[in-house]
Amino acid sequence: MGQALCICSRGSITIDNKKYYFVQKLDEGGFSYVDLVEGAKDGQFYALKRILCHDRQARQEAQTEVEMHQMFNHPNILSLVAYAFSDSGGKTEAWLLLPFVRKGTLWSVLEKLRDKGSSMPENQILKIFRGICSGLKTIHDKGYAHRDLKPTNVLLDEEDRPVLMDLGSMNRARIEVRGSREAMTVQDWAAQRCTISYRAPELFNVESHCIIDERTDIWSLGCVLYCMMMLEGPYDLIFQKGDSVALAVQNPVTIPSTCSYSNGLQTLLSSIMVSNPQERPGVGWVLDQVQDLQSRSPNTQTNMV
Repeated sequence: MGQALCICSRGSITIDNKKYYFVQKLDEGGFSYVDLVEGAKDGQFYALKRILCHDRQARQEAQTEVEMHQMFNHPNILSLVAYAFSDSGGKTEAWLLLPFVRKGTLWSVLEKLRDKGSSMPENQILKIFRGICSGLKTIHDKGYAHRDLKPTNVLLDEEDRPVLMDLGSMNRARIEVRGSREAMTVQDWAAQRCTISYRAPELFNVESHCIIDERTDIWSLGCVLYCMMMLEGPYDLIFQKGDSVALAVQNPVTIPSTCSYSNGLQTLLSSIMVSNPQERPGVGWVLDQVQDLQSRSPNTQTNMV
């Protein structure tokens, strides 16, 4: 484990005996901050995620996030450069040093398109979506689920290669629920860790005896695809208006009649966003469909994910 030495007055941090200078703040959440830092020796930019661990459980969750990063070595999953835990004044922080991806999140790219009154070309959607599926398949193949897949948790590099990030909600894919107490525990956990407008229907009202599996991610995957096509999530407006997302997700997703994308892409979206998890496909099937659509699209580079 990396040993944290100090955050000194000159605005630097040391992890594993390597110094990094603070450049600027990138993002801020409820209990975490992300800063842009520069390596003193290599001159490279990195993203430093600092997680405030307010109790023992929070520290364990940060440790689990570190372990999730270490489990994967895949071009579509964000890697971990180094990490450390800092204990000072009775407070603990987890420091995760991550690669800095300049272009930002998929959501920021979609927002810019929306502001310009533009849209994302279908071949670009397929290329990005294929990479997301590839990363997600690697996670599922190891028996885990992401649980919080959404456009703000997908980074894009300069070549539109998507990188899945924020692995803090990941857990074992298969959760066996035995009884109403366990069902409520899972439901409460999902309410805290799974973004409401991208949350699978089965996580809103968890049944007393059921199995929750990786197909929660497939629903979220469909919401991400919808967002790339329509420049907003299928349930974003419902949530913003204060209406019930839990009720809305029980009905089939409605694709606007103004949608100009191919019938193949629209059919894929409808096939993914199925309320009954037992009827939802696996990510391997989704990836095969994307590759098939790419092979029929003359402007798509099928060798890049």
